[in-house]
Order: sequence, then structure tokens, then C-alpha cells
Amino acid sequence: MKTKNARCKLNKMMRASCRVSKKMRKGDKVIAIAGNYKGMTGTVLSCTGEKVIVQGLNVRKRHVKGRGEQKGQITQIEKPIHLSNLKVCTQDDKPVKLHVRVSDQGARELYYNNGAEQTLYRAIKKS
Repeated sequence: MKTKNARCKLNKMMRASCRVSKKMRKGDKVIAIAGNYKGMTGTVLSCTGEKVIVQGLNVRKRHVKGRGEQKGQITQIEKPIHLSNLKVCTQDDKPVKLHVRVSDQGARELYYNNGAEQTLYRAIKKS
């Protein structure tokens, strides 16, 4: 039988794997802040837990074996990148830190500081 401490660790790990970023979603423009692709920008193709697939970043080659009539080939595939290595950027490729605020209507919004002013990034959809 598992001890209470082991069960708590298991539950904590399961909760961590189910986390989803509310600040990054499909279609957002992001910039890599760490790793081999540092400084490169791309568009988010999909989000899965704490990992994101970005168009043009972390591209790997896959050797596909030929089957029947089809010839073998080398395809390029984007692999997932951890959220901590990415940052949301503006239209002019400047990385920004997103903050959450509640608007006058009660909706939650993401914004970033642009000098002294706060610029709205987008509204957070209620789930």
C-alpha cells in the first residue's frame, strides 16, 4: 500500500501535467527566449499542457520508409517546446510580459505595459 506522502506526490504530478497556459493559445505570435532557436519568432500551431508547437521552431527531420508504391522521403516536423522557453510578442517582434486585469464589464483581459500606458492584448474567454 502506498503511503500518504507518495499519494500526495502522485496527485501533485498529475495536476501539473494537466495545466494549460491561459496566456498562450493557437494563433498567437511568440518569440523563443532560450534554447537553439533563441530570438526566432513563429506562430503557435497547437498547445498541449505545458508544451507548445510553434511554426518554424524546433524543426526535426524524420526519415519515412517507403511503403508499396510510395517512395521513402525525409519530412520536417515541428516538435513541442516548453512554455518557459517562449514569450508572447507584439506585431513588431518585441517580447512582452502579459498581465491579467478585470475590465469594467467584469471580463478578464490580458494586457502588457507599453511604456507608461497599458495596451490590451486580448480578452480571456471564460470556460
